[in-house]
Amino acid sequence: MLDIQNISFTYTDSPVIKNISFSIEKGQNIAIIGESGCGKSTLLKLIYGLYDLDEGNIFYGDKPILGPKFNLIPGMPYMKYLAQDFDLSPYETVAENVGKFLSNGFANMKKLRVQELLEMVEMDQFANTKTKFLSGGQQQRVALVRVLALEPEVILLDEPFSQIDAFRKNALRRNLFRYLKQKEITCIIATHDSTDALSFADQAIVMKNGEVVVKDDPSKIYEDPKIKYVASLFGEVNEIPTHLLLPYEDETHKTLVYPHQFKMVSESKLMVKIRRTYFRGGHYLIETVHKRQLIFFESEIDLPLEQEVFLALNYL
Repeated sequence: MLDIQNISFTYTDSPVIKNISFSIEKGQNIAIIGESGCGKSTLLKLIYGLYDLDEGNIFYGDKPILGPKFNLIPGMPYMKYLAQDFDLSPYETVAENVGKFLSNGFANMKKLRVQELLEMVEMDQFANTKTKFLSGGQQQRVALVRVLALEPEVILLDEPFSQIDAFRKNALRRNLFRYLKQKEITCIIATHDSTDALSFADQAIVMKNGEVVVKDDPSKIYEDPKIKYVASLFGEVNEIPTHLLLPYEDETHKTLVYPHQFKMVSESKLMVKIRRTYFRGGHYLIETVHKRQLIFFESEIDLPLEQEVFLALNYL
């Protein structure tokens, strides 16, 4: 178990991490989501031991994770951390980068291991290519499997798919998280992509201003986000006066509604005027306005601009 106990950290004057506590069971995949600058990357670095804590403790099992004051070489040997800068050797080949920390004592086994990893990210055809000639997305795929080469007990990933083409990203994520589950490798991923949390994480941690807002099953967070900030991390969200949707006396109370939770009806208290439409493949995202407030809903067909329509909750 990885146990984070009341940790705080400050770079200069303002706290970046504020009294955070949570625990992670072996083999779990945890997604940390939140806006830019909320402390996701710093939290990963603290867990890896790259910085010294101001307060609190971090344990992996009964082993304390300590920072550079206590370790000549920062970082824990049973963990691997993938930063956003990849840290590849540009003049070495892809295979050399991936096999850099593997023993040369069994050359054939090393070659097979490198081949296996490169096939997982569809980079085996570039094995003999120097990494300086690769695109950013290709370098990211190489860096990703390099940290897996020695099968660490814990892997920390900071935006690991940010530069990878959309058509490769989904297959790569499936391959990676399937591999991590098979090997029972604990994974903590800091990400802006809600798919990483909703589709692959056992638990999601939402951060804001250096604090944990909520830690729970991703589906529960999505279905009951409590505050608009949390809901907005999963896409567009509307904050609607509840009395326009339900029999409700308090006109100050508001309800969070995702665009797909609306339906058009013949009449309701919520009348909106269509301003723009956006084709999203299987549906259209419709941008409307109600008393100067933007409201989004989904439609299977395109709708005329300036048309007025009535909306209601589609689960009523």
